[in-house]
Amino acid sequence: MNPLLRAAGALLIPAFALAGAPAHAQETFRIGFVNPDRVLREAQPAKAAQAKLESEFLKREKDLTAQGEALKAASERFEREAPTLSESQRVSRQRALVDQDRDFQRRRREFQEDLNARKNEELQQVYERANRVVKQVAEAEKYDAILQEAIYINPKHDITEKVIKALNASTSAGGGK
Repeated sequence: MNPLLRAAGALLIPAFALAGAPAHAQETFRIGFVNPDRVLREAQPAKAAQAKLESEFLKREKDLTAQGEALKAASERFEREAPTLSESQRVSRQRALVDQDRDFQRRRREFQEDLNARKNEELQQVYERANRVVKQVAEAEKYDAILQEAIYINPKHDITEKVIKALNASTSAGGGK
């Protein structure tokens, strides 16, 4: 017998042996996907958290905007009037503008830090609720794994809509926090 045919025959035997393997060894593995960005955009708890943050920080934001506009107007007025001011008046007003700007920058930085901290707190609560809902959906529908990041996912494995609906239902049913 030709040595090449003998080698080819040896390779076919393991392939046939695998084809006859018992069916219970070919258990299906169910995988799902959830898009966390979409959950944060569309789910009621995420929208409620965003609205809460906006109302909580609206007054400070308006105050900062007004302070920034006043500082800009004062700076423009100084630029126009500077040639007619005495040296001491010019130095004094320039110093006052620098102090106002420093205060404005400090307040803006504090605002941003406070907003970011509160946003992280609110988002953490939404993430925790969403993760509980994802786990409930996965267990109810017998998924083996749920991914949050993937390069490609077939839309039939995307459970994001189910998660959003379940989150919204838990919110409307009084499942607040």
